[in-house]
Formats: sequence, C-alpha cells, structure tokens
Amino acid sequence: MDLGLRGARALVTGGSRGIGFAVAEGLATEGAAVGIIARGAGGLATAAGRLGAHGVPVATVAADVTDTAALAAAVDQIAGALGGVDHPVANVGGTVGGNLADSAPGDFTATFSVNAGHAAELIRAGLPYLKDSATASCVIISSITGMRPAPRTTYAVAKAAEIHLAATAAAELGPAGIRVNALSPGSIMFPGGGWDRFRAENPQDFAAFVGSQFPFGRLGRLEEVADVVVFLLSRRASWITGANIVVDGGQGYPSARRFGTP
Repeated sequence: MDLGLRGARALVTGGSRGIGFAVAEGLATEGAAVGIIARGAGGLATAAGRLGAHGVPVATVAADVTDTAALAAAVDQIAGALGGVDHPVANVGGTVGGNLADSAPGDFTATFSVNAGHAAELIRAGLPYLKDSATASCVIISSITGMRPAPRTTYAVAKAAEIHLAATAAAELGPAGIRVNALSPGSIMFPGGGWDRFRAENPQDFAAFVGSQFPFGRLGRLEEVADVVVFLLSRRASWITGANIVVDGGQGYPSARRFGTP
C-alpha cells in the first residue's frame, strides 16, 4: 500500500531514540523528509546518519521541548530546512515524581509540561506551516496509562490530558483541514528503554507482569507502534481525526507497579 508520504515533511520530538526514532525511520522509509528535535547533540547526529541512509532530507535541532521559546525556534528552523512542516509528532514524554503521596511540589506541573504541554506548544508553533499544507496531520504519543489508572499518578494524569488534547485540537483545527490524533502504546520493549532496565533489575516481577497481562506473552516492539503512527499521518487515514488509537497487544494492567506497594 502506498501511503502517499513521499515528499512530505515530518517533525518528531524525541526523535533520536526509542519510539521517536522508530517513527522517524518509518517516515523516512516511506520517502518523507524528517526533522527531529532532542536534547542531545550526539544522539541527534547518530540518528541523522541512520535516517540519511534512506536518501531523504534530514534536519536536526537540539532543544529542550519544555522551553517554549526554544521549541518554537526549533520548529521554525526545521521548517526552514525542509521547506515546511506537514506532520508533527509529539513524542517526548516522561514523568517527574511519582504518586500524590510521594511527589514533590511542582512535580505535576513539570510532568504536564513534558507531556501535554509540549504537545500543545508543538502544534501551536507549527500552525503557520500546517495551514499551508494540503495534507496536515498531527499525532500525539500518549499511553494506555492515560486511559487505565495506574502508577505513576503524575504520568497518568499528563497522558490523559494528551488524549483529550488530541480530541479537542481535532475539533478546533478541523475547519483548517488539520487532523489530530493520539496514539496510546502499551508497554514497549527496546534496548536501553525503561522496560529493558526494569527487566534487568526486577526479573521476577517482570516475568509475572508479562505472564499475567499480555495475551501474546511479550511486550510490544518499536515498529509495531511506529507503523501505526506512520499510517495515521498518511493520506490513507484521511477520515481519522480526534481519535485515540490503542496499540497494546491486548495488554491488561498498564504497569508492573501497584498502588500501595514499594
């Protein structure tokens, strides 16, 4: 199936590793020019080299996406390098602190900023370019933790906000021809990722988690998330907007942690 992305211009935050890089590479494979934003210059250089091997234009900017001015400048810089932006992907996410009982003052605000805050600012900064695009579409990477309450509370609340942001932004921007969707992955395994570390540090808990919560008996893979993101951005998904697409392999409880346990 031709997704019609050849020549499109995409921008992925947190695009130097993990899900972000997998999305960027999936887009490059389809012939899209790709811009990536991340904090580390070294990781950006490595990612750019790998993406460039697909023969597409690649632009990188090192920036902290929670710095609104720096994020807006990065969007403008990538749009200048690629000739515009058609498909922003808000992938950066994470948590500051844990649950209500053990979080510090400001942890909720900081976690919201990393997740839904940066997603909103990314789309806002990209609006001048998206309004000039004939195929504008955005994807916000949320999480099943935003749908099914589980530790950590700060993260769960921020991810729920991203899901609602996608639905609300889709309603607001639809008249301008801009689609916005959320995608909620389940637990994804990749080298150096959080679940890879958890498996190494807590092998028994990890085995119990996988054995009880996954019908296929394994965690998800990067490409299984990236392929759906690439489809959602493409013309083949032209009648999908305001949706939250779950990519979790039928996962049950979202976390190996439980409230009330260490």
